[in-house]
Amino acid sequence: MQYRSLGRSGLKVSAIGMGTFSFGGTGPFAAIAQQDASEAARLVDCCLDHGVNLIDTANMYSTGLSEEIVGEVLAGRDPDILVSSKARMRIGAGPNDEGASRWHLIRECERSLKRLRRDHIDIYHIHEWDGLTPVEETMEALDTLIRQGKIRYAGCSNFTGWQIMKSLMASERGGFQRFVTQQIHYTLEAREAEYELLPLSVDQGIGVTVWSPLAAGLLSGKHTRGQPVAPGSRQERGWSEPPIRDEARLWRIVDVLNDIAGTRGVEAAQIALAWTLGRPAVASLIVGGTSTDQFERNLRAFDITLDADELSRLDEVSRPPEIYPLWHQTQFAAPRYGEADLSVAR
Repeated sequence: MQYRSLGRSGLKVSAIGMGTFSFGGTGPFAAIAQQDASEAARLVDCCLDHGVNLIDTANMYSTGLSEEIVGEVLAGRDPDILVSSKARMRIGAGPNDEGASRWHLIRECERSLKRLRRDHIDIYHIHEWDGLTPVEETMEALDTLIRQGKIRYAGCSNFTGWQIMKSLMASERGGFQRFVTQQIHYTLEAREAEYELLPLSVDQGIGVTVWSPLAAGLLSGKHTRGQPVAPGSRQERGWSEPPIRDEARLWRIVDVLNDIAGTRGVEAAQIALAWTLGRPAVASLIVGGTSTDQFERNLRAFDITLDADELSRLDEVSRPPEIYPLWHQTQFAAPRYGEADLSVAR
């Protein structure tokens, strides 16, 4: 296993982290899987045996049941296993049962700690932007939780570039601990993060963790243009995330993945994960699974180094359009690009 620094922090995380989106599997999460504690324990054992040191969950996953199962499974195990969780999404019917207010975040952190059976959460993310709460209140609440020892590091997830920079500015101005990480959706099929989020991460020293790095299995190789919905998949059960806006482009990407994988004698999923692991600022991919075999196959991705020709083919088939103001900067600013500008292909 590789261990990478999480941004400018001193924390080392495994290049592959374990996602627990499917633990519990109640409500809409049942479309993924319905893993109880005994099944979850087998999967956790598999990941830990292969060097994974980061387990990711959230208070909204099956409305807390995922955290409960993580807490039960990790009880009595190595206390140095890193646990990441999140808060912000609606988790009840009350007026304060969502958001990034001081009231909501502190309450939800304390609830998560009880479910996880821990005295601290290693990485605590704001799960989504909250435009109704002053960002200074949010960052001060996270700083309070850090100073109380309830969380070690703060991060965000699903923010835009300006929202992250506004948060970082609030931290600097208030003397608060800043975000050290962001958790984003980023794949060969979904490269929008290259417009701002990845260059921002390079510039500001924010480590990136990636959720759903196989696009909910669409880049695994089991979905093809001839069989767009694989039997037994979450798509067959009605799962619709992430949105695919250009299906023809998706299958062109899958074709190249399958071709490269076939030549190498590996799986398309491993090629897709290896590509994402090689992107700037990426520290860890949060990978889920329904079997130990699936985890073991995906964990082999960090052993793959794609060559220049393979990278060129993948980039050519998946490169996002150059939107404004990037096309204008290409014409007039390129000679004065800095490290962050050059971190992603134009």
